[in-house]
Amino acid sequence: MSDHMSWLQAIILGISQGLTEFLPISSSAHEMIINHLVGWKDAGAAFTAITQIGTETAVVIYFRKDIIDIVSKWFQSLTNKELRSHPHAKMGWYVIFGTLPIGFFGVLFKDAIEGSLRNLWIVSATLIVVGILLWVADVKAKHVKTDEDLNFGDSTVFGLGQALALIPGVSRSGATISAGLFMGYKREVAARYAFLLAIPAVFASALFQMPNISQDEFVNWPATIVATLVAFVVGYFVIAQLMKYLATNTFLPFVIYRIALGFLLIGLLATNTISAT
Repeated sequence: MSDHMSWLQAIILGISQGLTEFLPISSSAHEMIINHLVGWKDAGAAFTAITQIGTETAVVIYFRKDIIDIVSKWFQSLTNKELRSHPHAKMGWYVIFGTLPIGFFGVLFKDAIEGSLRNLWIVSATLIVVGILLWVADVKAKHVKTDEDLNFGDSTVFGLGQALALIPGVSRSGATISAGLFMGYKREVAARYAFLLAIPAVFASALFQMPNISQDEFVNWPATIVATLVAFVVGYFVIAQLMKYLATNTFLPFVIYRIALGFLLIGLLATNTISAT
């Protein structure tokens, strides 16, 4: 095994990150599964966090008009009381407020997130369980709430859903969108807020993990940068297609995929075809 991450591994993991970050099927799960199947060394939590900058940059560019309006109105509302009731100003607060849970639990369970939770038995279980929850949420949801219905209580629930994604295999978008569906939000509305909510969390996590890349003998900066750029290109294409898809379609294909992958993973682990760690 090479002492450093190869360009091939970096490119493939970048493609995987770009393809799976926005789909509710867990990018971290796919990264771990690919590494184990091919026999590559685990890239680790720091590599995952930093390559997510690529996909989140795709979110920023895709939603750039909304983000500019939200940030502008939020800052203006700090000194202009009349703007504090503006939807974009309020959305700024909802994104900030909804980010708090993942920040709190990320710091609290830092060691477990970077260590013991990176286990494929846990990934197989979360793939199946969250897949079932996503299906129930999608079927039972009223699909009536819009951005105008968002409030601090709902943003907290969205945020708690996002915090569950600290567990590999859960899926940031899957858990956050499921939380929104359970509360009655439309699919595309829940997805849009989930993607906006991820921006500060991902960039903060990447900043927090950057020193670890410099200290890692295996995951080097050149390979990480390549993977991040690949993730950005692939991710931009995926998010554009997903938002179109969610306007008229259900999450059933992703549910089936998650559950099937979870049971396949259990089979591979039970037969010692791949190791759990």
